[in-house]
Amino acid sequence: MPNITLPDGSQRQFPGSVTVADVAASIGAGLAKAALGGKVDGKLVDTSFQITEDASLAIVTAKDADGLDMIRHSTAHLLAYAVKELFPEAQVTIGPVIEHGFYYDFSYKRPFTPEDLAAIERKMAELAGKDEPVVRRVLPRDEAVAYFKSLGEHYKAEIIASIPSNEDVSLYREGRFEDLCRGPHVPSTGKLKHFKLMKVAGAYWRGDHRNEMLQRIYGTAWATKDELQQYLTMLEEAEKRDHRKLGRELDLFHLDEHSPGTVFWHPKGWTVWQAVEQYMRGVYRDNGYQEVKGPQILDKALWEKTGHWDKYRENMFVTDSEKRDYALKPMNCPGHIIIFKQGIKSYRDLPLRYGEFGQCHRNEPSGGLHGIMRVRAFTQDDGHIFCLEDQIQSEVVAFTTLLQKVYRDFGFTDIIYKLSTRPEKRIGTEESWDRAEAALANGLKASGCEFEYLPGEGAFYGPKIEYTLKDALGREWQCGTIQVDPNLPERLDAEFVGEDGSRHRPIMLHRAIVGSLERFIGILIEQHAGALPVWLAPVQVVVAGITDAQADYVQQVAKTLQKQGLRVETDLRNEKITYKIREHALQKLPYILVVGDKEKASGAVAVRARGNKDLGVMSLESFSDLIATDVSSKV
Repeated sequence: MPNITLPDGSQRQFPGSVTVADVAASIGAGLAKAALGGKVDGKLVDTSFQITEDASLAIVTAKDADGLDMIRHSTAHLLAYAVKELFPEAQVTIGPVIEHGFYYDFSYKRPFTPEDLAAIERKMAELAGKDEPVVRRVLPRDEAVAYFKSLGEHYKAEIIASIPSNEDVSLYREGRFEDLCRGPHVPSTGKLKHFKLMKVAGAYWRGDHRNEMLQRIYGTAWATKDELQQYLTMLEEAEKRDHRKLGRELDLFHLDEHSPGTVFWHPKGWTVWQAVEQYMRGVYRDNGYQEVKGPQILDKALWEKTGHWDKYRENMFVTDSEKRDYALKPMNCPGHIIIFKQGIKSYRDLPLRYGEFGQCHRNEPSGGLHGIMRVRAFTQDDGHIFCLEDQIQSEVVAFTTLLQKVYRDFGFTDIIYKLSTRPEKRIGTEESWDRAEAALANGLKASGCEFEYLPGEGAFYGPKIEYTLKDALGREWQCGTIQVDPNLPERLDAEFVGEDGSRHRPIMLHRAIVGSLERFIGILIEQHAGALPVWLAPVQVVVAGITDAQADYVQQVAKTLQKQGLRVETDLRNEKITYKIREHALQKLPYILVVGDKEKASGAVAVRARGNKDLGVMSLESFSDLIATDVSSKV
């Protein structure tokens, strides 16, 4: 006689075994119809799951995050079902949920076309309209292997064969299609109404480039039609803001096959880079950081000491000279410890803060490269703080306050804070982990930050805080971090002299605010749709004459503004002024100054601001004050 406890604390008793669907029906017809699954004692299950003893139960609907994941997972199966209906010879492999949707990998004799994608989506809608029940069954592993081999699904058979032989596996059937899956799934295909297939891409079987190239079909699925439409609208806007597209149109940078995964910065793009770097250099200077610079290439022996040679070797670029092996640095931390070790350090020197615009190289797979967001050569605003254990909390408070100001200046005000705690495999004592996690948590609390815990997501050597910013489209970008690390100082024998006169190990805090400058500039371009704030814009003002008669005055205005530290260009071309204005507006320049005979005679300028705003005629001094305010306030 199971006693079911609901989330509101109420209880329902049943005479015998009862399904999640039965409990939902006992509460109300509306809930029974909306139910997608349940959480029994915290475990996510199908609505058909049998409850045989006392348990807590929460009914999962499309309004819940778990419900949305179930919709997306089930839609991936619906995709595979449709593909098998249209292309019986295709073999299905894996189809997980990802952010905003799902994908499924297929092996097929020819590439899928856009027309195929449209046909598959129509077939999915047709199958969903049949509202076929999704039914689970369990088989012994070997029996499941034989079953999928009999269907010609060799990839599925290979996946199941990798499961221990003494385990059973669960299968889910809808109509004529059956798939391997842990579940849970929605109760019927009719629950899957709001989806769209997005694109086809290549993907190696099991992520190994030595294996067959499969075809990965991406899709998105949502609980409501409005949510789907909002997401598709966001994607359209994101496409307009794509930093790769804007990088070309605004002449900021380009990527070239002669050096995959690296950036060729054009003059305008490098101007933006320098604006970001010099701003961050001021942040270092004003907040107690000493800027350092380490070498690009370090001996293999150092990377062996740090553990990177064993665990990270495949991601490192290596070379040799005079029978010695070296690696281009994938991170800056070891170099900062080597600098720290020069000379005797006292507890009075701590906290000691080093900052570096350190260029790193990582041998990322070519398929993972993405514009300037994911590259093989990048520069970090990397910093390391050497401190005492009881200084961690105060350093976290200072760092968090600093990070918030930096993000505000770049136009980001919505920040998500996450604290990653001890993983299963870790070093150090439980007491040291307790203290480190408490220091990070208390630092966030003292900064007035609401945060969520990510249990088990810390590094093996220590916990960390991740700072994730939201952009204008609501997308999340994890940029900042601060991590507690007693491990590298131990491995590389870093020491300081304590108050007691003996040698001690410092705690090392890894910290970054913008992270990779390349990636952050890409985020900035998309955040502002290429219309960078005045203080970051590569060209802040263009001065355009109406005729040749104003050429001398155009140059005079430009020089006056340049002397004030502004980035100014002139336009003396023999073109109509309307053409000039339109062309510079497309380049998203903050200000266009137009001068004709009247402006020349009165020492004034006609000001047009970005967004086709006519600010009228004003004195050059008034305009100088206007733009100076823009730059200083970082609007």
